[in-house]
Amino acid sequence: MPLTSPDRPPDPVRQLSLFGAEAADPSVADLAGLLAGPGEVSRMGGTARLSIVLDAAWRVHVLVAELSRRGVAATWEATADGRHLVRTSYASTLAPLALAWLLDPPTAGEVKRPPAGFHLNGRRLRLWVAAAGAAEPPGFLLRLGAADEHCRGPVGAALAAVGLPAVLLDAQAGGPAYRITGRRRLARLADLIGDRPPAAPAADWPAAP
Repeated sequence: MPLTSPDRPPDPVRQLSLFGAEAADPSVADLAGLLAGPGEVSRMGGTARLSIVLDAAWRVHVLVAELSRRGVAATWEATADGRHLVRTSYASTLAPLALAWLLDPPTAGEVKRPPAGFHLNGRRLRLWVAAAGAAEPPGFLLRLGAADEHCRGPVGAALAAVGLPAVLLDAQAGGPAYRITGRRRLARLADLIGDRPPAAPAADWPAAP
């Protein structure tokens, strides 16, 4: 399904990236992009639920729409600190994510870590940017879960593998987050994630320089 507006003709100069958001139809597997960031997954029997806390209302609109495109219904509610919790229902379709991302045994406290062979593509990055991306001129931040230490190395390697080597920031430097800098890398990120959703402020969405 294309992400560009049906009312706007395609750019004849622009070429679709092999790993870009428009290279394949949306799927539930794309939600791994949320887990690369601060998203959480929990399991109950043969089902699982995904949840994520967002810092802006526009992210709620974009993320709920992206989840709907993948056949995943979600609700949201305000948090005590003024943010927004988006949460899906428990569903069997989300169970593979939990199986892949949660360390066994369950007594480990459901520690999140990427599965072996984890990779990023445009669709996963688009969800990550929508949920936890932040402009930090002259770069761009992709925020991580505060306690997800098992994720940082594999996620950083996955970024580098798609041409987005990034610097890991700790909490004192505005993290935990990966910071992408450089004209070519920012253009690469913009190319991978596709057009800005209408609800997203232009300043908060990567664009080719």
